[in-house]
Amino acid sequence: MSNYALITGASGAIGRAIALELASLGKPLFLHFHRSKDQAFALKEQCESYGVPVSIIQENLSEDGGAKRLFQSLHSPIDTFIYNCGIAYHGLFQDMSEDDIYTLAHLHLLNAILLTKYLLPSMIRRQQGNIIMLSSIWGERGAACETVYSAMKGGLNTFVKALAKETARSGVRVNAIAPGAVETPMMASFSEEERNALMEEIPSGRFANPEEIADAVRFLISPKASYINGHILQMNGAW
Repeated sequence: MSNYALITGASGAIGRAIALELASLGKPLFLHFHRSKDQAFALKEQCESYGVPVSIIQENLSEDGGAKRLFQSLHSPIDTFIYNCGIAYHGLFQDMSEDDIYTLAHLHLLNAILLTKYLLPSMIRRQQGNIIMLSSIWGERGAACETVYSAMKGGLNTFVKALAKETARSGVRVNAIAPGAVETPMMASFSEEERNALMEEIPSGRFANPEEIADAVRFLISPKASYINGHILQMNGAW
């Protein structure tokens, strides 16, 4: 049987699209979620309709220890790891509490690094692995009122570039996808006027859809991308 893919944040719109895409390729799946239990189990059924085994793992990756607990829940080898967790925080930096900062740090950077650390030895031993981090346009450019989020995504980008240099000779590729605005439930927090104004800023004139992100994941883990390593793929409609 094929080695499993682990997708964190699988119950969200982007995670769901990636899970369905990989299931359609016949990939066994570990689907991680934190709070959205109903969505996660509905996704499990959809993925299983492709005839692949699917396991569900619930864990809080916004706190210390989350990565280790998730890793200890895995029962099979992983050769594809998609780190897709994330929450937004909108507000002035000086208004953030320390708890808010630590939550973003654990969810967007620290547990991504730690989970990679736990998964990597097995990949190196088998000389095979794909790691893809879901980053953000703000990891490169920075965004006012999303300062800490931007900093964590920037750190994630540098982690990807640096780790790829260490693992390339071991057959493990490490890349990231940095979307701009994506049509997800997170966008529901914006008014129609705000959405339209944002869309006008994007040269392509629209938001990305989650399936486009999943298509990029499919390409990056395929043999066709075998020489792409340490890359941050910008998917932002020329924004």
